[in-house]
Amino acid sequence: MGYFITFEGIEGCGKTTQIRLLGEHLSLLGHRVVLTREPGGCQISDKIRTILLDADNLGMNPLAELFLYAAARAQHVSEIIRPALESGCIVLCDRFTDATIAYQSSGRGIDRATIDLLNALACQSIEPNLTVLIDCEINVGLNRAKQRIDSATGPREERFELEALEFHQRVRNGYLDLARQNPERYFRTDGSGTIEQISATIAERVLKGLKDSSRAIR
Repeated sequence: MGYFITFEGIEGCGKTTQIRLLGEHLSLLGHRVVLTREPGGCQISDKIRTILLDADNLGMNPLAELFLYAAARAQHVSEIIRPALESGCIVLCDRFTDATIAYQSSGRGIDRATIDLLNALACQSIEPNLTVLIDCEINVGLNRAKQRIDSATGPREERFELEALEFHQRVRNGYLDLARQNPERYFRTDGSGTIEQISATIAERVLKGLKDSSRAIR
């Protein structure tokens, strides 16, 4: 079995950049690496992503939103994540089940038990070995996210960026709660540092996790 690393954090925390840098670093060390994201990661899930992130869908019912995330995840796990792990790859995923807890439970107020049930059905026992939480202040993250959206081509994926600041604060608090509740799985790093500083810190923690995992298998 491979090694599953998820990256979490609020909008604009820098996850995507850090996943790319870590993937390049691990590949240079000779590891087989798969980079993916949620929502999305495969053709069917990418179509669901378009619905979820489209700013025209601001009025989406929270339960409808939750079910769409679960559907995208079920397809993503079965088509991409599970096969990659079973072939021995390191999988780096931009958001996973913890994002649903932070956004749909802490952010939207949906019952945690409902979310846990849907996550369990979608994941079919697949869980992260390590979760990297890149934490940053709300205003910093949203400003970065706005710059990214304004400079991007194609559809504007900004439905969540348009939410009130209070929503994003609840999401951040949800992530911090998850980190406190899961200290062995979570690695929290400060997203206010330079890209190089954050990358070096993450790489050090990931290599330690891979080394410890290798010892455990033996």
